[in-house]
Amino acid sequence: MALLDEAATALARRAMELMVRTGDESIEKRVGDEIGASSPTLQENYLTAMRILKAERRGLLLLDKYDKGEDIPVAQISAQPQDDGGH
Repeated sequence: MALLDEAATALARRAMELMVRTGDESIEKRVGDEIGASSPTLQENYLTAMRILKAERRGLLLLDKYDKGEDIPVAQISAQPQDDGGH
């Protein structure tokens, strides 16, 4: 449903912007909890959008390091998820 995806993405983008600007990682969970009280469906889509945006940010930061010619160690693959979305 387009409306669901649009709303979840808009919330996630706004939350991500505030998290980056303020350094307050609790924003993600607080927004998720708040919207989940009214719409678990929107909450799940928001959390998915947040995971996507966080992964995108990690990728972009890595690419920035490559652009700057920084020495980048080979990442170690972990069997544990890097972000469980608060679950």
